Amino acid sequence: MLWQLRAALYSAALNRYPSPPHPVQYHHPDPPPSARPPARQDYFHNRIAQLTYTFPEDATTSTGAPFWSAPKRFPRPLNFDPADAAHASFVQAGAILRAEVYGIPLPDWCTDAQRVAAVAAALHVPPFAPKAGVQIETDPKADKNKPAPGGTHDDEAVIESLLGRLEGAAKELGPAFKLSPIQFEKDDDSNFHMDLIAGLANMRARNYSIPEVDKLKAKLIAGRIIPAIATATAVATGMVCLELYKAVLPGKPIEAFRNTFANLALPLFAMAEPIPPKTVSYNGLSWSLWDRWTLEGDLTVQQVLDWFSEKGLNAYSISCGPALLYNNIFPKHADRLGKKMSELVVSVAKAISRPTMG
Repeated sequence: MLWQLRAALYSAALNRYPSPPHPVQYHHPDPPPSARPPARQDYFHNRIAQLTYTFPEDATTSTGAPFWSAPKRFPRPLNFDPADAAHASFVQAGAILRAEVYGIPLPDWCTDAQRVAAVAAALHVPPFAPKAGVQIETDPKADKNKPAPGGTHDDEAVIESLLGRLEGAAKELGPAFKLSPIQFEKDDDSNFHMDLIAGLANMRARNYSIPEVDKLKAKLIAGRIIPAIATATAVATGMVCLELYKAVLPGKPIEAFRNTFANLALPLFAMAEPIPPKTVSYNGLSWSLWDRWTLEGDLTVQQVLDWFSEKGLNAYSISCGPALLYNNIFPKHADRLGKKMSELVVSVAKAISRPTMG
């Protein structure tokens, strides 16, 4: 029965990919489980070691400020210690739950945390070697949609690659393979659910020198968080959907809509009619913040100004996001009057121009 728990440990503590209880041939570019570090070692040691290698304790940001300043804490890699009761309990809970998910039989001694830890300690852990040249964006104002240097931002290609790997893995597992989802239950002390939750939290707490909590305290925290998230999200989603029905149905006046203020702790539900947006009227025209004018064609700056002049309006400034494309108080901007708006959007705003501007 030793191999069965080893299989569970490989599934729970070795990698993100399940290890079926029979040999398989790996055809995808990822290495087989035996060549990858255990998941616990990866999450609590290797990733932390890579982070501190890329950003050592004296690292600074692009502005010269210390990178590891409040609220960030400098982390410490955590090696697996089978003699540590917290380590043993975490690996035991993870192995048992992962085995239940993948239908792997468990030996009677799997409830002995120290014996499970001894089995885990016997597994080969590849030595960690930090990767040089890893790029991690430290500027909070940086464009998160911009692809990393030398990388790709083709979501469709990434999705297709993942689907291909999933289809290949499904064929290797065979038609008889079946996953068994586990419903989280915090109040059953024999199901190892809270053992895993508390273990995960405490392992990460040790990484960042945060005070640990016992299983009872973790249960109390989980009891407060899970219902609050579920009920608050359900209420907010339901209220938004009710207003969405009114928005898509024609002819609904503003008096039919409602702003809702909800506090589930009291509980309190208060509804009020929304205030109409402020309307500006001038020279027979009226508009609000929600109105838009669409200018057809790729116009020059002068043509845009003339378009407003024909309506009796004086446009003195044109911007694209935070970039100022034209302002009549700057003498040098007079050179831009004859330029196309699309040209200025690209050259000044550093954005991709669109065929229609509004």
